[in-house]
Amino acid sequence: MDLVLDPPRGVAPVLLGMTLDEALAATSDWGEPRVLRRPGRNSAKASWTLDHVGVQVLAERGTQVTAIELWWPGEGRTSGTRVLLDGDDVFTTPAGTLFRRATERGWAVDVSQPEYPVVPGVSLGFTRHTSQEVERDTDGLPRYVTSVLVGGKDYYDRGKQARG
Repeated sequence: MDLVLDPPRGVAPVLLGMTLDEALAATSDWGEPRVLRRPGRNSAKASWTLDHVGVQVLAERGTQVTAIELWWPGEGRTSGTRVLLDGDDVFTTPAGTLFRRATERGWAVDVSQPEYPVVPGVSLGFTRHTSQEVERDTDGLPRYVTSVLVGGKDYYDRGKQARG
């Protein structure tokens, strides 16, 4: 299975702005999700594991989807599910290459928080943090990203950060 990132619109078949119920209907072939609704906080989320890749759909301010986050399967695990950004597999393409290609697309990559780089305006957020023993770059960060979040156009302009 391929999960194609389409920032700032979503990750097909889940689109930002659809209701959580619409997202659940669109992903019925993903299996039964874990759904957590927090009425007091006016938020909800649904999560799946697709061949070791974690997927979470967030409705942070009510019933509409505001972000989709995907997690790397973990050290030593392989997956038939690929998370693609313009043809690059996010979890198997070196982070430096992902960020260079993003810059070539005309996107500004903010690495002021090296473990949590973001592409504001698009809105993509990456995590380069893990406690697992993984290959690391010369800067000590994992060579590959460990999660990616697709949010609405101004998601990171509001000061939010993805946490994997």
